[in-house]
Amino acid sequence: MKLILLGKPGAGKGTQAKKIADYYNIPHISTGEMFRQAYAGKTELGVLAHDKYWGKGHLVPDDITLKLVEERLAKGDCKKGFILDGFPRTLVQAKALDKNNTIDHVLYIETPDSLCIQRIAGRRNCSQCAKDYNIYFNPPKKDTLCDTCNQQLVQRPDDKEDIVKQRIIVYENQTQPLIAYYQNNIVTVTDNGNDSPDKLFQKIKKALGK
Repeated sequence: MKLILLGKPGAGKGTQAKKIADYYNIPHISTGEMFRQAYAGKTELGVLAHDKYWGKGHLVPDDITLKLVEERLAKGDCKKGFILDGFPRTLVQAKALDKNNTIDHVLYIETPDSLCIQRIAGRRNCSQCAKDYNIYFNPPKKDTLCDTCNQQLVQRPDDKEDIVKQRIIVYENQTQPLIAYYQNNIVTVTDNGNDSPDKLFQKIKKALGK
């Protein structure tokens, strides 16, 4: 099965993509994660993409993103299917993907802007043990310190609220047209924050008919 997962930043795509990948036994391909890994490794592509584009809330240009995805899809584990998380984000990327792939379903997670902002801007990470928190949904016992090792919690620069709001604006302007492009095989699931990740996944399976 070849799937595309659409949704605003903070829609919970990463969480659901991992569940889908495990359930259908297909690789989860996240362009955001690939770019973060490239930046952490200080590769030329990763540093360029972060410092000039996604680190400032802008989309990485199509040619850079397409190169990254094409190399990943050429690997053997993608022959039986895959789930794309964060790609395509523009019509140019979608049309390029269609040249060599037949997509079975496009899953769109519909989420309010306010919830997306809380999920991302509320993230905090321990500087020592890397434990994750969210000041709105999973806060530490002490405002800025890790419960486990009592070290300072930090916020990723691209998780700051102004950057998140900019990312959502970019999404609305450049990615929403994909919904119209994929209208013949799009499946929409609404997440208003009331469902647990597991309950939302059950809704997704039902929507996919699997």
